[in-house]
Amino acid sequence: MKVLVLGATGQAGSALMQTAPAGVEVQGAGRAECDLTDEVALEAFIAAQQPDLIINAAAYTAVDAAESDADTCYAINRDAVGSLAHAMNRSGGRLVHLSTDYVFDGQSSRPYLPDDHRHALGVYGKSKAAGEDALGADDLLIRTSWVYSAGHSNFVTTMLRLMRERDEVRVVADQIGAPTWAMSLANTIWKLVEAGASGTFHHCDAGVASWYDFAVAIQEEARAMGLLETSVPIIPIRTSDYPTPAPRPAFALLDCAKTRALLGDGHTHWRTNLWHMLRAEKYRG
Repeated sequence: MKVLVLGATGQAGSALMQTAPAGVEVQGAGRAECDLTDEVALEAFIAAQQPDLIINAAAYTAVDAAESDADTCYAINRDAVGSLAHAMNRSGGRLVHLSTDYVFDGQSSRPYLPDDHRHALGVYGKSKAAGEDALGADDLLIRTSWVYSAGHSNFVTTMLRLMRERDEVRVVADQIGAPTWAMSLANTIWKLVEAGASGTFHHCDAGVASWYDFAVAIQEEARAMGLLETSVPIIPIRTSDYPTPAPRPAFALLDCAKTRALLGDGHTHWRTNLWHMLRAEKYRG
């Protein structure tokens, strides 16, 4: 099977390239090779590659910038997805598309199920929901949340930098979700592909956290591992204390029971995977 991974230089894309199963011919493409904002060039690129499966890990993810750059955001998160879905439908191939907890409004009192009603709050979430709607019936949609990985810009690496540079850090404590290690996400994606899954599935690491909880764990694990020389106070704040152009869902927990039931595998806690990521970050040097 020939698989094309779009967004191959990003967090999820890089992890997918590293974890491709034996017997899969995988090719990665980043922005330089494949411009998702150019529909003609995109379709020509797909036609030239002739993949059996595309995993679309590319996205416009600048949540706050999207509020003032909606055209580009929709071009990548909605229009390009439609082009990919149509191209694969014509060739008889399949599309696997990654989406986000931001398609929900965060008002739920329980983890979001794959078929729950979506109500995005900002441009980014609305564009991702529109991209979901562009998929075909046989395509595979996987939503995830709070993704991080070694060697990339994300909450973990930002916290490590701030904890080295500042006397204290302030972190939002009233937004709840589940951190997800990109390698964990990639392994689940490949398993769903192997199982021939279609429709909507969720994947995040097990457990629950606020961004504040996550930051505390990052400092504790990084100190124990020698990534940080000293500890700094971590101050919990409210979302209203840190206004941003785009609203964030207050509750972003995804129900992954459908995924785990299909795959019949375990569900690793986010703190365990945080340790693995920090170990990888340490050995990067």
